[in-house]
Amino acid sequence: MPPTQAESVIKNIIREIGQECAAHGETVSETLAAFMVKAVVLDPSNGFNMDRTLMKSDVQKLVKLCVSRLLDSKNPSLDTIKMQVYFDMNYTSREEFLEEHHRILESRLGSVIREITDNRACTREELESLYRKIVSYVLLRSGLGSPTDIKVVREATAALQSIFPQAELGTFLTLSKKDKERQLKELTMVVTGIRLFNRDCGKGGEGIDDLPAILQEAIPATTQHIDSQLQIAQDQAYRYTAILETVAENPLLSMELQPYMLKEALYNMRQYETFLQIILSDIITCAQEVEMMIKQLGAQLEQLKMTVKSKTAVPTSQVFPIFIALSNLWTSFQDETVLISVLSNLTTHLEPFLGAHELLFPEKVMQNLLDGLTVKTDVCRMKEHMEDRVRPVDFRKQEWLFPETTANFDKLLIQYRGFCAYTFATTDGLLLPGNPAIGILKYKEKYYTFNTRDAAYLFAESPENYIDLIKEKAKKNAELIQLLELHQQFETLIPYSQMKDVDKHHIKPITKCESSTQTDTHILPPTIVRSYEWNEWELRRKAIKLANLRRKVTHSVQTDLSHMRRENCSQVYPPKDASTQSMRESSTRVPRPQIYIAGLRGGQGKITYGVKVNLTRAVDET
Repeated sequence: MPPTQAESVIKNIIREIGQECAAHGETVSETLAAFMVKAVVLDPSNGFNMDRTLMKSDVQKLVKLCVSRLLDSKNPSLDTIKMQVYFDMNYTSREEFLEEHHRILESRLGSVIREITDNRACTREELESLYRKIVSYVLLRSGLGSPTDIKVVREATAALQSIFPQAELGTFLTLSKKDKERQLKELTMVVTGIRLFNRDCGKGGEGIDDLPAILQEAIPATTQHIDSQLQIAQDQAYRYTAILETVAENPLLSMELQPYMLKEALYNMRQYETFLQIILSDIITCAQEVEMMIKQLGAQLEQLKMTVKSKTAVPTSQVFPIFIALSNLWTSFQDETVLISVLSNLTTHLEPFLGAHELLFPEKVMQNLLDGLTVKTDVCRMKEHMEDRVRPVDFRKQEWLFPETTANFDKLLIQYRGFCAYTFATTDGLLLPGNPAIGILKYKEKYYTFNTRDAAYLFAESPENYIDLIKEKAKKNAELIQLLELHQQFETLIPYSQMKDVDKHHIKPITKCESSTQTDTHILPPTIVRSYEWNEWELRRKAIKLANLRRKVTHSVQTDLSHMRRENCSQVYPPKDASTQSMRESSTRVPRPQIYIAGLRGGQGKITYGVKVNLTRAVDET
């Protein structure tokens, strides 16, 4: 069948499945229907031959099987597939999300930009209208307030006029379209920086939310919620695992519990746990970015305050780069706010896919099933066999990796999402966490972990046999393809969320490295004493020589022939001016007498009485 015809047939099948489900009151997306078609075709029990062209009866059978599975509301397997499809359609990596978010913002501003760049204003009213459009563009692009708020518009207009007066519109209109767009972006960043600085100084900031404070409150709350949901999911998965371990040891009990779909419920919980861990990892990254940006914001504002201080005019070359840096930081805060909101909503929308647990396994049923069982956590299981490590000498052909011999041990991509391959293959799909400390088996450039040493030894004897068993099990339960990351075996079902991990398969363990050492000839400085003598007679000879020298006198003579044969020189110090002080000039001052007599003018009586007042200061006070 030609590819175009096959594609048309598949579309018709998907459309018919959607119509059948809608007739029964169930809305099914095309993506979910397509995934279910592939899952039904892969299941060998349905009898579809991938190499044979589908007949009309085959198509009808396929549609019927898909519709029946999609309408089974009490099946945890269907909930897991729905969860995987929803997560695949709504989750993107941090980098791709921010890129898409910025692209959407640019597309929304496209019409506003065209109105400004294509404007041919001439009259005064047209120029004023153009200037108002630029102010609106600045507010829309920065996201700091609404363009319909009068206070916000006034503040933004004042900031814009300080760097781009209305008189410069004539020059702006003469620029090319690209130059206009570039200048508009620069004006937006500078105005944003000015408004943020004014807000920090308490002189403005109308309509600007305190994003750092909001993020510091939202991130811990979101993290706490996800942690609690993750703990609930792990506890439930541990309980299912304990029951299934008992079932694996008791075949009679397996027949009794088959209608409960315990394994499908375990797969559902493990998938939910995996998605929560992915979201939590992104939120932790957001928290780290926000913490770093808050420090940068404080540093930029402090630098700006030191630059501006109380100056009336500051060179633009000094402050504009800081304003632009502030704008970029605030844009990053806005991105983190949107990202946290999206991740929080994604977490909330995953919870409805757990509804089958309450219907199939109410608390009373779980208590009866867990009666007499010990529920172990993944950490407890790893600690039990931590010391039972693989001995590489027992294997000649297989290569085993250990933490102390592999540099990038923690970065290796473990097959089956780290679950024990042997246990899953031999117990018909039981998921037990592998313990890398026991040893990681490297087989055909892939890496496998196991929960016990015995499981590792048995798997290493014939890896291909167990790998085929796991593949056949995944065909029966299509949700395992994404849960265990089997997209290489089923290339038609690679989810978007795992496409970015394909490159990780090329990570190779670093077990060998080139190294060199150099030994210095003499590490310490030499300590050879040249005057040391070990010969006693040599020491005696030197002693006699020194004793004889004490009785000798050195004489020197100069003849006429040797006179003035060599130059002699001597050094003297030239005289210098110096002065000394033998006395100092000083003077004393006698206080001036100040004596007053009160009462000389007389009074009512005939006799005059005078009072003498001496105001002369003492000698030591002058």
